[in-house]
Amino acid sequence: MNAWVLRAIVLGALVVLLRAVLGFAMVNWPTHGVWMRMFCLVVLVVAVLYWGVLDGRKDRSAQPDPERGTDLTLLWLEAAAAGGLGSGLGAWIIDWLPKFDLGDNGLLFELTAGAAFIVLLIFIPALVGVGVGRILADRTHNKQSTPVHTPA
Repeated sequence: MNAWVLRAIVLGALVVLLRAVLGFAMVNWPTHGVWMRMFCLVVLVVAVLYWGVLDGRKDRSAQPDPERGTDLTLLWLEAAAAGGLGSGLGAWIIDWLPKFDLGDNGLLFELTAGAAFIVLLIFIPALVGVGVGRILADRTHNKQSTPVHTPA
């Protein structure tokens, strides 16, 4: 399985799960909507950011030369696009089930504006995480390669 497919499936499923939990919570506790939306947003962004950091560290550890590293931008763009479209379609289908309230958005909305928002929520934190991961791997590599000088 391609790496971007795995990321798209996992993150798209996470988005659908968070939307389902948020829909259930909004029906039962409507006055706490702001906090629940923020919590779901933070969970998604932290998960993507963490996965990006892991990718950046792994890539920089495998290839210390910045010019020869893997192009993680396209990997995460493909994952974000597929995850956004898949989560929009999944949420639209689940919204038809009884007892699930995901906002009653139409298919056109879910596959355009909703998917675009999810694409940005996946792509931007992932690239920030990749950058942070590469910086952390560079620091670790520089600490290990720097000889320790003891005063005479």
